[in-house]
Amino acid sequence: MPSPHPSPLSRRGLIASAGAAGLLAAVGAPGATAVPAARRRSASLVVHNARVFTGTRKHDHARAVAVGRGGKILAVGSDSSLKRFIGRDTDVVDARGGTLMSGIHDGHAHPMGAADRSLKPSLAHAEQTVEELQKTLTGFLKDSNDEEPDGWLVVEDWNPVGLLPHGTAPHHSMLDALPTRRPVALVGGDGHNIWVNQRALDIAGITASTPDPAGGKIVKDADGKPSGVLKDDAQPLVTRHIPAPDREQLVAAAAKTFAEAAASGITTFMEAIVGRSELSVYQALAERGALPQRIVPALRIDSDLAKDPAAALAYARGLRADFGGVRGLRFGTVKVFLDGVIEYPAQTAALLKPYLDKDGRPTDHRGDLYVSAADYGRLTAAFNKAGWQMHAHAIGDRAVRTSLDGYAYALRATGARGLRNTTAHLQLVDPADLPRFARLGVIPCMQLQWATRNTWTMDALLPYIGAGRHRWQYPARSLERHGARLAGGSDWPVDPLQVWNQVRTAVDRFGFEGEGDLYRDEEGLSRSSALLMHTLGTARQLRMDHLTGTVETGKSADLVLLDRDVTRCPVADISSSEVRLTLSGGTVVHDADSSAGRAAAARVTRAAAGPRPTAQAAVHGGRHASCGCG
Repeated sequence: MPSPHPSPLSRRGLIASAGAAGLLAAVGAPGATAVPAARRRSASLVVHNARVFTGTRKHDHARAVAVGRGGKILAVGSDSSLKRFIGRDTDVVDARGGTLMSGIHDGHAHPMGAADRSLKPSLAHAEQTVEELQKTLTGFLKDSNDEEPDGWLVVEDWNPVGLLPHGTAPHHSMLDALPTRRPVALVGGDGHNIWVNQRALDIAGITASTPDPAGGKIVKDADGKPSGVLKDDAQPLVTRHIPAPDREQLVAAAAKTFAEAAASGITTFMEAIVGRSELSVYQALAERGALPQRIVPALRIDSDLAKDPAAALAYARGLRADFGGVRGLRFGTVKVFLDGVIEYPAQTAALLKPYLDKDGRPTDHRGDLYVSAADYGRLTAAFNKAGWQMHAHAIGDRAVRTSLDGYAYALRATGARGLRNTTAHLQLVDPADLPRFARLGVIPCMQLQWATRNTWTMDALLPYIGAGRHRWQYPARSLERHGARLAGGSDWPVDPLQVWNQVRTAVDRFGFEGEGDLYRDEEGLSRSSALLMHTLGTARQLRMDHLTGTVETGKSADLVLLDRDVTRCPVADISSSEVRLTLSGGTVVHDADSSAGRAAAARVTRAAAGPRPTAQAAVHGGRHASCGCG
């Protein structure tokens, strides 16, 4: 695959800050006779005085890496052994003891969703009383008073379990009390819920007689009337009526989003929900040279289309035909939602045994399975036979089992191994299914920044599934012990992009925002395993491990240089790691000392450190004060 377009940011930031002459002296500049001998093979860039995490068994004590002019790694070794690659025009960087490693590969994220959200006001996942929320929304209405009386107010990052006191159920009447007649929509930060007022329900034509769509649910009151909350594939009943953002604004926002990702050390993304509109934005970014990462677009197959494998395959092939020539995109993956989310009050994740009520008594509700095992198996077989891989959203243990049953059917039907079908999230896994991942060659892609003790994993979950099942949340080490090859992802912007806290939380199951660890002794990973799952493991998931994911001679120079040695620093200090330099295909796409790099890093820092506020004053400090996108 060709390298991404060169970034417009200058390489004269970090690289030149210490002075090339001084850096050459630091590694021992080649003598007068050595330079002509090395000139034909001189490197474009040499990083020295680093702690190189290669991701392999080789070069355990490597301190330097040379990058060739074709964007590949020329050599890995000691400072002294790489002197020969330094020519008069070689850029040289002193790592000052920081880690140099493969760039982060994010195996499940929504960067286009992050770009879209950045154009709207945000609640920043706040926990608020109804009165506090109404004050916040009133402030947003005043900010956009020119949109009265018919313009939509769409607010991002609503916390579906965040109404106080806990257990308060959202209802359209709470939004109807706002001083406006505008349609209002609060978009859940989890991506699975939306809460709207009566005006929005009326525009969408949703009434007591409106049936639930496949894969979705219209929440209704005891009297059968819509409450204003729509789950999963019921959300488009409303969102299709919301005007799309201005295209140029969205492209500009996406360019900033990908710059923030580069500043976080990400060199590869799997965009986890993609259709024609997202692909057209990617096309615009590529044409403008504003796409610094490699992108694997996971084309979404909805619940209805999943029942027709031939039509689904034709749809995916059509999108690949139309956009396959876009530089930086690698097609070959489709995405299917098998269930929803597990937390109260949504409880749309599919469970093997019923949810409990708040008093611990079994109910008759096992969540929602959007695609049957039989349908998923036939769909997988059709795509696998054509060389495509599957990517399943599966939160509950029944959805996880459904994905595995589907993959087992496809393997029997096609005999096709090595396609690396993937199950993502795996919040709850039945112990009986742990060995099946390795046996079937299925990749578990886990979002381990969620594996911490907080409101979501405790208050909104423990009472409703009981301690026995609760222990099997995000069973990373158990999967690893059973031979599974772990991959990682952020699910950004469901959570802020906090790459290095994500790596840290995989180890200590605590993170910098946790209220305690979540089964660290049972499920915490080693530091090496956490780094590998977010580099080589995800490169393997995305079928790129032949190209990238490790620091080896001949691999693409997708590299990140950190300000500290994350292989040896205290685990808690990994969270605050800062990225000094990011390369994609040998091209510098983030330089922390350049003006563009400083701006992108500042946006990342604001978003990562942004509060999860509990009152209007913490949110309403400007249109984007809480989301860090300004």
